Parts: sequence; C-alpha cells; structure tokens
Amino acid sequence: MIYQFYQRRIFPHLLNQVMQTASLMDRRRELLLPIEGDVLEIGFGTGLNIPFYGNIDTLYALEPNPDIYQLAVERVQHAPFYVKHIQASAEKLPFADASLDHVVSTWTLCSIPQLDQALAEVFRVLKPTGTFHLLEHVKHPDSAKIQSLQTILTPIQKRIGDGCHLNRDIERHLLQTKFQFAEKEYFDAEGIPVIAQKMLLARVQKSKNA
Repeated sequence: MIYQFYQRRIFPHLLNQVMQTASLMDRRRELLLPIEGDVLEIGFGTGLNIPFYGNIDTLYALEPNPDIYQLAVERVQHAPFYVKHIQASAEKLPFADASLDHVVSTWTLCSIPQLDQALAEVFRVLKPTGTFHLLEHVKHPDSAKIQSLQTILTPIQKRIGDGCHLNRDIERHLLQTKFQFAEKEYFDAEGIPVIAQKMLLARVQKSKNA
C-alpha cells in the first residue's frame, strides 16, 4: 500500500521536477522544433514537451498512467494545437499500420516493460517515410565501470523510477527492430547524476531493407 501511494502521489511530482532540468529542456527544444503535422508522443508524462512543438496540428498524447497525466492537464488546456489523450500501452498502439508521419519519445523507452514489442509497434504504425524522434538515457557506451554500476543499481531504480532501467542499450534495440539512423548524437546531460548522465538524441526511420 505504501508503494502504491508512492507511485500515485509522490513519483509523478518527482518526475515532473527532475524532467525540467535545464539541460534536458534544451534538448527537448532541439528534438521537437523541426517536427510538423500530426504526432504520436509515447509517454506523454506531464506535458513538458508541449512548448517545444513548433508547427504541429494534432498531438496524440499516449500516457497510460492517469495520475501522471493529471499533472499535464493545465499545459494541455493552454496548448496551441489539439491534444488527444490516449490511455494505452506502447506495446499495443491503437493506430493503423503505416498511418503516422512522426512518433516521439523523450525519456520513456527506459521504463517500457516490453521494449522490443513497443519498438515493433512504432515501426508498424510509421509510414515508410515516417520518423521516430527520441531522447533517452542509455547504457554507457564507453565506461565498463559505469556499465557495471548501472546493472547493479537497475533493480533499485526500477522500484523508485516506475520501471526505469539504467542499463538499456537503446541503439542496439533500435537496430534490432530494423530502424536506421538519420541522426544520432550521444551526450552528457548537465545536472544529471553520472550513473544516468549519458544520453542519446536520435531520429530513426524504417530501413529500406526491412
């Protein structure tokens, strides 16, 4: 019962604060400003991305956690475009095959229980020319010491971070799903603990050989 209270009443507020770290907000802007048209955002959270969509028409805001979405309501009401809340899981997207030009995920892939299934769903709903835009903290690509710490601490992080994995190799999962990179940048996010500081900003599309 105490853990359920934490998940419903405390974690959403912690998430809202941490994800407003200045360096992360700057990267949201970089990722989202070029996107136009209709967008599906996986893991909409508390709506922190809304100010950075420069020229979109409709945002399908997929957020399965109603307690987290409640913190987004005010931002949604002031959005300069139409926002439709989709209460569903990323592993089973309620969209037709090849129906979307853009899918967005910012710091969500770390916590999806069945990541490969979710990525397969993103692949399915994207048009042949569509793009998946993402930001994520990742398994450190260079430091064996940090990799080891990430693996040791992930079971604890999953409990306090609503399923968050510190040690997911996001690039590997994307390539396994037959995505190809149109843009890829690894960087260290200022203001974030070293254990989760390494980030990936990427835009991927369906491989022509898929």
